[in-house]
Amino acid sequence: MLETYTSGIRNYLTRLQDVLTKVDVGEIAAIAEVIHKAYEQDKTVLVMGNGGSGSTASHMTSDMNKGACFTAKKKYRFLSLTDCTPLMLSLGNDVNFESIFSEQLKNYAKPGDVVIGISGSGNSPNILRAIEYAKEQGCVTVGVCGYQGGKLKAMADHSFHVKVDDMQLVEDVHMILVHVLMKVLCVG
Repeated sequence: MLETYTSGIRNYLTRLQDVLTKVDVGEIAAIAEVIHKAYEQDKTVLVMGNGGSGSTASHMTSDMNKGACFTAKKKYRFLSLTDCTPLMLSLGNDVNFESIFSEQLKNYAKPGDVVIGISGSGNSPNILRAIEYAKEQGCVTVGVCGYQGGKLKAMADHSFHVKVDDMQLVEDVHMILVHVLMKVLCVG
């Protein structure tokens, strides 16, 4: 049994290493530049996702608001739209699930802010609706996606696309993106 686990673990890690060798570093650099510009202009970065991608949005917000600027006087302004469960549930119940993020953007998004949508498939209706709304408000949009990129890749101003048809590998690399951005954008 132990050999079966070991073989499966090696297989998974080999596949992850292969995906990482194909990451477009230019896409990451472009997103880093967008976030740095938002920081310099005192803009807010609003982040959202569903399921595991929602956890990544929360993790990104925590890492950037604390880890990337802990000793700095000027702080990043990240806000995760996934973190108020009662609000998301009331919007889903009273409006519809496709609007849980776009409705929140009506409260927060201002022209020049950055809106990051994370969707493994790139086709989550609530992410697409929010990105569309953000663009209408003059926000800079970033799509973080996997698989074939879905509609999100084409819709967003900037994208980070993990080109693999495996949600766990996509989510792993999206989390690595968060940590890379935190390291390269660290201030203070």
